[in-house]
Amino acid sequence: MTSVANLQPDPAPLLACTISRDVQNFDLLIDEMELELGEAWGDLGFEDALVFFGQPDAAGLEFVAIAVNGADEADLATITDIIRAAKERSIKVILIADQVSPIALHQMLRLGADDFVPYPLPEGALHESIERIRKPAPAPEPAPVAAAAAAPAPAADPDAGTHPAFKAKGDRDGVVLPVHGLAGGCGASTFATNLAWELATVDKTPPRVCLIDFDFQYGSAATYLDLPRKEAVFEILTDTAHADSDTLLQAMLTFNDRLHVLTAPSDMLPLDILGPEEIGKIIDMARANFDFVVIDMPKTIVAWTETVLNRAHLYFAPLELDLRSAQNVLRLVRALKAEGLPHEKLRFVLNRAPKFTDLSAKSRVKRMAESLDISFEVQLPDGGAQVTQANDHGLPLSENAGKNPLRREIQKLAKSLFDLNKAVEAGRA
Repeated sequence: MTSVANLQPDPAPLLACTISRDVQNFDLLIDEMELELGEAWGDLGFEDALVFFGQPDAAGLEFVAIAVNGADEADLATITDIIRAAKERSIKVILIADQVSPIALHQMLRLGADDFVPYPLPEGALHESIERIRKPAPAPEPAPVAAAAAAPAPAADPDAGTHPAFKAKGDRDGVVLPVHGLAGGCGASTFATNLAWELATVDKTPPRVCLIDFDFQYGSAATYLDLPRKEAVFEILTDTAHADSDTLLQAMLTFNDRLHVLTAPSDMLPLDILGPEEIGKIIDMARANFDFVVIDMPKTIVAWTETVLNRAHLYFAPLELDLRSAQNVLRLVRALKAEGLPHEKLRFVLNRAPKFTDLSAKSRVKRMAESLDISFEVQLPDGGAQVTQANDHGLPLSENAGKNPLRREIQKLAKSLFDLNKAVEAGRA
């Protein structure tokens, strides 16, 4: 690392700088910067950064990595001035944030930070971020002058045609179906993805269905449906206040012309980057334009979990026949009752349920339900290796293994939800 605190010239040109209150608070960042840049980087404090930008050494900077934590929010005005000054000089900005409030993080991102990496740094995350900001923007190909009048205008969006084809009219009142796994590896994302697809194909005149991946860190709906993760998702998450239904639809992608998906963002984001109001707004916009809204939830309980629960019609909670799942059920139900939240919306889904002939295991299921004072609304059989293969191929089970027993149970559930919703709508009419 090259010290630039005294603004001394260095024979080797600086390619980057870290800017922080005290870089020793970010020891992992020091290691990663040395790994990526060797000695071609320096460190600046907040007060030194604006002065250094006016020095000759700053002319060759590719980027600055601004590292902040919760204690730095008092200096937010200074930090935002640094971001503005860097952007004015065409210096890329990578934001490294550790336990920063969503409001502060949102403000810094809005000012034009080129990328965001959470701290502690995930393995390889800084390298990937540097690679992204170093990629040159694709230059548009000029159309021949002679053919300009006859040729159609090129599409501005590389994902054009994959967005929902309909216009946002706000003429629906969708059923909200969150899926919240109660233990790691219990198949919640697989269940959510396949339930959404089965709903989208349940009838000759199928309902309009969307799948929203609210796991901003490890969301896998895009992987399971082989969809790209769009930058527009990050934009709507960081500027929800100005978003509307049209913006939401433009951020979605369509799978096989039936299922509309709001994927998780391409980069890992804090789960609290959105608050209850922002999450509620996204759900309300989705409800107004879709008949069914399936939400893949993170396993963590966050500040906006209550918002989703209150808007949910049914709240599916997949679990397995093991002790960790039983303990987590007790914790969740106890927490909801203590806060006076509608725990009766929970629908417990037993994944990898025993076969009908396995009487011993069936007895264990009964004892587990009785001891927890719950009932298993849905019991899903083990789909075996075909489930992993379908997920890896980016296809729903119906497209990859239509006769799989897991697929058939999810199909039955989708059909019952569709029929129930039709009956309710008919009763209203």
